Amino acid sequence: MKNLILLSISILISLLSTAQKEAVEKVWFNAEKTSKIQIYKAVDGNFYGRIIWIKEPNDKNGKPKTDARNKEEKLRTQPIMGMIILKKFKKASSANEYEDGTVYDPTSGKTYCGTLSVSGKELKLRGFICGFNFVGKSSTWTLAE
Repeated sequence: MKNLILLSISILISLLSTAQKEAVEKVWFNAEKTSKIQIYKAVDGNFYGRIIWIKEPNDKNGKPKTDARNKEEKLRTQPIMGMIILKKFKKASSANEYEDGTVYDPTSGKTYCGTLSVSGKELKLRGFICGFNFVGKSSTWTLAE
């Protein structure tokens, strides 16, 4: 009986200490369904997104696609697979919304400020020129899991 009580208490403590995942912490298809991005919470408490799958991962020569359009020449040889394209998003005061992050677009080599909003199986990404959130573009990603 004593062992059963101790086991029950251990299980309860374990369940209570397990952190709940945020709605955004999933694998998402980009709008074109050409890549999957895994969004996760890092040890700094912010949310990041890493490319974990690309429909066409290799270039015309059969080599892994690289970040050829990056404005920093030294980064142009880094592979797109595994690249972190969403950085430092913070949980907003509204439910399932995240703000103050940056979005890197490997097709253009540009970085934008951004917001994320999750509703069911959709993630709405809004990228904009930093400081000018009315000048931007929105994209809807869908759940890939």
